[in-house]
Amino acid sequence: MNAKQRDELLKLLKARFEKNKGRHPGLHWVRIQAKLEANADELMSLAEMERTGGEPDVVGFDKKKGEFIFFDCSAESPPGRRSLCYDREALDSRKEHKPKGAALDLAAAMGIKVLSESEYRELQTLGEFDTKTSSWLNTPAEIRSLGGAIFADRRYDHVFVYHNGASSYYAAR
Repeated sequence: MNAKQRDELLKLLKARFEKNKGRHPGLHWVRIQAKLEANADELMSLAEMERTGGEPDVVGFDKKKGEFIFFDCSAESPPGRRSLCYDREALDSRKEHKPKGAALDLAAAMGIKVLSESEYRELQTLGEFDTKTSSWLNTPAEIRSLGGAIFADRRYDHVFVYHNGASSYYAAR
């Protein structure tokens, strides 16, 4: 990322931060920007989130790790991260009608992770997300070992967590 791209990304993130103050009470942009400017890998991950149609925003601070926490706060699953099965094993198991990739692979390539169920529920306290789409969630090993995976969305003003085969995929997930 060149200096111009970095500055444009920081400007975009700052504008989103200021527009959505309720997502990060008590946090100050100056500290966040300084941390981001010192971490090129994190900036690249945020740039990838933006490139795929996401809207990363800071939602907290992890005192133990000394890191700011970013969630993708796009209203719906980002277009560049849809039509994916859960993981590589699921992708490889499909004999026909293979999707373009796997959610865990894409997340790893971007330097991010798929939200856990508790993180997803936390995200939903910050607004209304996935009212027309669904998002894969980090699936517990005991479910994944049986071929399943979990995903969630928001319908009827309620957060629903579902299950499906890990090789399933939809244009809106």
